[in-house]
Amino acid sequence: MRYKLLEHTADSLIKAFGSTVEECFENAAYGMFDQMIDAGRVELKKNINIEVAGDDLDSLLYNFLSELLFIFDAKKLALAEFEVSIKDHGLSCTAWGEPFDARKHAPKKEIKAVTYHMLKVEEKEPSVTVLFDI
Repeated sequence: MRYKLLEHTADSLIKAFGSTVEECFENAAYGMFDQMIDAGRVELKKNINIEVAGDDLDSLLYNFLSELLFIFDAKKLALAEFEVSIKDHGLSCTAWGEPFDARKHAPKKEIKAVTYHMLKVEEKEPSVTVLFDI
């Protein structure tokens, strides 16, 4: 299981899993896109590189997902595969997807923002929890 949807009254709360923190970030990115569209329908036709910085893992996750949300909103790219590398205070990612097509990708809900509220990166037993403002 890449991620699961947790109960929340008004917003979208996910918990992503993996064998490493990097894999958890990858699955959180997939989970975010899967909340907005049917990520399973995205074909991996195009790749982009993303780099963000942060003071700690929480800020790296927040900045990473916020950048992906910006890419979806501004560049209309539907992404579904991610390869994340974290070093020091930086994160680099190659992401794959294709131009967003509402007929193909079946829009679900609009995510307005990634939030720090309830955001948690667990390193011992890798997982990440993220709340999206919808």
